[in-house]
Amino acid sequence: MTSAKRLSGKVALVTGASRGIGQSIARALAEEGAAVAVLSTRLDGAAPVADALRASGARAHAVACDVASPAAVDAALAEVGRALGAVDVLVNNAGIALRRPLEDTTDADFQRVLAVNLAGPFYLARRLLPAMVSRGWGRLVNVSSISGTLGTAGMAAYCASKWGLNGLTRALSEEVKGKGVLVAGVLPGSTDTEMLHGSDYVPRMAPDEVATVVRFLCAEAPLAMSGSLLEVFG
Repeated sequence: MTSAKRLSGKVALVTGASRGIGQSIARALAEEGAAVAVLSTRLDGAAPVADALRASGARAHAVACDVASPAAVDAALAEVGRALGAVDVLVNNAGIALRRPLEDTTDADFQRVLAVNLAGPFYLARRLLPAMVSRGWGRLVNVSSISGTLGTAGMAAYCASKWGLNGLTRALSEEVKGKGVLVAGVLPGSTDTEMLHGSDYVPRMAPDEVATVVRFLCAEAPLAMSGSLLEVFG
């Protein structure tokens, strides 16, 4: 644990936190003093992360949640509220990638990628951002991708979802301007995660490097950075 504790007394919620970038973000925010809600589609993935955070001295709670389901999001937020309290920091990190040519991408494939990568962050923001505004303090970070700035053959659904997430980030930042809440995006490049494995891309950085940027946005960045889309493309 660091000595700064810039998020002491705050509650952070991190989606897709069972491994990779999300797990690193959960750990980084706990090191800043935040109580952390560890969300993943499977409880057996989230629970070990929460256990490790508690072993380090942090408050943490594991929750199973499919962010593509509004009902599941409502249930998860109710559980987080009971266990840890009101959410001050939201990191939308959950995401899925589909590598498939357009002709092999079904309507259901496309809808599922957008549901997880774009609708999920919207559902969580719609439910949590107004309360942050009413309290006069909050941080919302969307973990997008460098694919939200370019096009990649065979990844039409993923690119569309990340371009959309960048637009959502910018729009929400305008809605909360001057209200004590920062909304920003982080756009990682080739990171050493399970999502990258099996692709043609070579890892150029570790999940902890992305988590360092998210930690900065949540714990240190000035409100003047709201609306920023920070590329992390080593």
